[in-house]
Amino acid sequence: MRDAFIARLTEVARRDPKVMLITGDLGFGVLTKFADEFPKQFLNAGVAEQNMTLLATGLAMGGRTVFTYSIANFPILRPLEMIRNDACYHGANVKVVGIGGGFSYGSLGISHHATEDLAILRSLPDITVVAPCDLYETQEATSALVSTPGTAYLRLDKSVAKPLADTVEPFVLGRARRWREGTDLTFVTCGGIMQCVLAACENLATDGIQCRILSMHTVKPIDREAILAAARETGGIVTVEEHTLDGGLGSAVAEVCMDAGVIPERFHRIGLRSGFSSIVGSQEYLRKVYGLDAAAIVGEARRILATGRNAVVSVDATG
Repeated sequence: MRDAFIARLTEVARRDPKVMLITGDLGFGVLTKFADEFPKQFLNAGVAEQNMTLLATGLAMGGRTVFTYSIANFPILRPLEMIRNDACYHGANVKVVGIGGGFSYGSLGISHHATEDLAILRSLPDITVVAPCDLYETQEATSALVSTPGTAYLRLDKSVAKPLADTVEPFVLGRARRWREGTDLTFVTCGGIMQCVLAACENLATDGIQCRILSMHTVKPIDREAILAAARETGGIVTVEEHTLDGGLGSAVAEVCMDAGVIPERFHRIGLRSGFSSIVGSQEYLRKVYGLDAAAIVGEARRILATGRNAVVSVDATG
């Protein structure tokens, strides 16, 4: 996703000299070509994320569209006040790019586990929050954010889902993409963990269980119509996220249903429970440990399908 983002940003920067990229002193191998081609559109702010955000906001208020870039936790947690009070409050065209969403940097420990970012940022007013699941969505999201006024967060993952054989669902900011048809359940997910959801649904299909899959790449503003349609038309909703269950995608989906008074036949969230992800390992390993891999998703789906109609299953994602 990182490389796909830079490739598309390079295309955009060639057409629009107002587009800028600021790094928090990393990504040199990835960003070198961009820096060489656009020396007036690139800055290294150093390991100083608060200053990076303030600098980006100032440039944005001067007419630039500025992308800040660092490992997911770094450009949002330390400079959160700057994102809220300076960028969001003033509607500045600051696009915060967090690479390494979820357990992408799992081997580096909890300081690099980006597992609360969606919840934190979706709580801020006047911000767009995007977590693409594949390279196509990554590139289209990059272009879309350039043309969308205001502050945004783009969460990029190390893992990516295989592209759809026939990309019939175009990327539209704020509108979910339907990846698979089915009526037994609807899986709602975002980010690279889509690859696990796809594998799980293929497994379930061997037993005749057909599930709809929605790529909810835009967590905020979320696609209410797609969620309510899933609640009305299928046997229940299961959300899957490589993120804490507190305030993330699953919470956003539940809020849509409750606010509309539409109760799915079944509802379940798969994600991380409260507590730090203190275990260290690869992204694949941690997904297995925390019950987020395809096998775990299959098990949860079978379990909730065994429950009766209107059974809201308690949250018990492993962790």
